[in-house]
Amino acid sequence: MKKEGELLKDETLRNIAIIAHVDHGKTTLVDQLLKQSGVYRDNQAVTERVMDSGDLERERGITILAKNTSVRYKGVKINIVDTPGHADFGGEVERILKMVDGVLLLVDAFEGPMPQTRFVLQRALELEHRVIIVVNKIDRPDARPGEVTDETLELLMDLNASDEQLDSPIIYCSAKKGVASLSWEETGTDMQPLFDTILEYIQPPRAELDQPVQMLVSSIDYNEYVGRMAIGKIQRGVLRQGQEVIVCDYHERTAPYKGKISNIYQFENLEKTPVSEATAGNIVSVSGIEGITIGETVCDVSAAEPLPFVEISPPTIEMVFSVNDSPFAGREGRFVTSRNLRDRLFRELLKDVSLRVAELNTDSFAVAGRGEMHLSILIETMRREGYEFQVGTPRVLFQTIDGRKCEPIERVVIDVPENAVGAVMEKLGPRKGEMIGMNPIGSRMRLELLVPSRGLLGYRNEFLTDTKGEGIMNSVFYDYEPYKGDIPTRTGGSLIAFETGEAVGYGLWNAQDRGTLFIVPQTPVYAGMIVGVSPKSEDIVVNVCKKKQASNIRAAGSDEAIRLVPPRLMSLEQALEFIREDELLEVTPENLRLRKKILDHAQRMRLRAKK
Repeated sequence: MKKEGELLKDETLRNIAIIAHVDHGKTTLVDQLLKQSGVYRDNQAVTERVMDSGDLERERGITILAKNTSVRYKGVKINIVDTPGHADFGGEVERILKMVDGVLLLVDAFEGPMPQTRFVLQRALELEHRVIIVVNKIDRPDARPGEVTDETLELLMDLNASDEQLDSPIIYCSAKKGVASLSWEETGTDMQPLFDTILEYIQPPRAELDQPVQMLVSSIDYNEYVGRMAIGKIQRGVLRQGQEVIVCDYHERTAPYKGKISNIYQFENLEKTPVSEATAGNIVSVSGIEGITIGETVCDVSAAEPLPFVEISPPTIEMVFSVNDSPFAGREGRFVTSRNLRDRLFRELLKDVSLRVAELNTDSFAVAGRGEMHLSILIETMRREGYEFQVGTPRVLFQTIDGRKCEPIERVVIDVPENAVGAVMEKLGPRKGEMIGMNPIGSRMRLELLVPSRGLLGYRNEFLTDTKGEGIMNSVFYDYEPYKGDIPTRTGGSLIAFETGEAVGYGLWNAQDRGTLFIVPQTPVYAGMIVGVSPKSEDIVVNVCKKKQASNIRAAGSDEAIRLVPPRLMSLEQALEFIREDELLEVTPENLRLRKKILDHAQRMRLRAKK
């Protein structure tokens, strides 16, 4: 006989998350688990990295939002959550770990543990999750599985793992080839060793089925037919379709309110399957509660008992988003008004717990996030949806701790060829970088530094130049420390268009002696738009619309072909790193334009004279 309140194990269920540093192969591993568990028909055409469903995720090869799926193996359903590996999306990882009972820690067989590996593993250990270490990419010619295993175990000791966590099983695999084994000296034939280890080592969820229902919302999805859908793990009880529930918040940000469960969906392979009821331990998606958000708890009306929600690390970078007011405003976007911008930013808050939005005035909003990439992904997503707006320079958020001004510090890991170490250290010295480790790995060097977030703004472009494109740099938030002092910013000035019109070859040919251009002939420009960068510190006004005067006398050599130096075309991230305090980036679905905040040249000169 089962006693009341006794925890029941559901042996037919396992809930796991795959955690790792960016680009260590999480999404590719999920592909293989789906393939080898018989999700696909033999003749079915399969997309690679099927879990990266967004266009941006596919283009950049990164996971931005956590994804849910499940596979069946030997009669057991394994719910799998594929999490982001990039530090800027750490808010996703933190809350996803609340839904699972164990993790697969994926480590690259050459790179070993990286900053984000430490970050996600620390979160998993704090929640006392069981860990299966998966050393991936063992088929790499430069793989060093033995050393990487030792480095991973050292990391577990460093993070105060329990004795049980230190005895974690280790699997060696090549997700690309779809093989796994218990030793790096064996190749393996399929993923069976990994499946078996999951069933043996990861505990089935334990839950009280006879208690009032309780489910913590860890993620939000949106469907235009049924509206907002809350995703989470049922902690206890049974959730039924049509059930009246009360939604409450542990931190009391909102007052409890009632709702009704319209539909319940379970994750089966890549589909959502509707069910009439779901028991504790299952990860489900429910619809019907309009205003529900991440961190709230769905409870039985008889027992409004909210579950504690994991504290998300605070944002470290802020930018001002404002309505586009350039001379070209409204030409290329579908959503251009302040109301459009406001609605879109506040809609993003519903599913992104790491983001903060504050209204500065009717036309501008302060948007704070976990890093440059976090905000640049939002900007890129919005422009693809047809939004037109402008953004200011990214700035770091300071905090006052014990009466002292403190700033966010990042733990930076840099892998570079040995001959590039000097150039990197030379640049990071003035940026207040503090060396904490330096190790040779093959023919390369791995540097570990603590650098203020301010010091990394605008550095990535220089880093790629200094390492001839061969360097790899990763960073993760470390802590707040006392202000480190002034850091030098961009030294070159801007080349600014003198008048509105269309850039012509002759005008660009005259301007290219002043610096490096960003535009090509026939680019529409306006007065005050930035068309290049000057090696001198002050801004220079250039007339790129100037045409060659027609003459009825042709002098020898005067009609020689104009030779233009290829322009420097900037990506969104490069443009954000480039702009100064008095400059803006105009973002439209078709173009990115750099501009001065004050477009009128005379007005800028008067302001400069006052300063």
